[in-house]
Amino acid sequence: MKIIHHNKKARHNYEISTKFEAGISLVGSEVKALREGRCNLGEGWVDLDTGEAILKDVHIGHYAHANIQNHEETRERRLLLQKPELKKLVQAVTQKGLAVVPLKIYFNKDSRIKLEIAIGKGKKLHDKREADKKKDAKRQIERTLKGR
Repeated sequence: MKIIHHNKKARHNYEISTKFEAGISLVGSEVKALREGRCNLGEGWVDLDTGEAILKDVHIGHYAHANIQNHEETRERRLLLQKPELKKLVQAVTQKGLAVVPLKIYFNKDSRIKLEIAIGKGKKLHDKREADKKKDAKRQIERTLKGR
């Protein structure tokens, strides 16, 4: 499995509960751009209003060797999910405070592009500060143990 891009912001801003693997409907120049690693999931989110999963605000850069009909960089892309998975996502989003967030985009073992999405609950500011304090304390302990 080759990871193209990992969304670090998602784990900082959300408490991740359930993960799903979804395929993405892409055009040819997008696939070639992803092979070059031109992707950013930072501002991406998943919309479920239309009865299907739509990936929005994900930036996939232009492929340099494509012709004049290159893809639009931040267009909406349809996610390919099974119906039971889609129902679970819709039920989770109807609850207060839950969102569907893209975590990482990668090539699986069959060299197909997959997107890992998750149901997440937004963290409050004090929760983010507490997580940062724990991370800093853990780093400090590792430094002192390494120095011995």
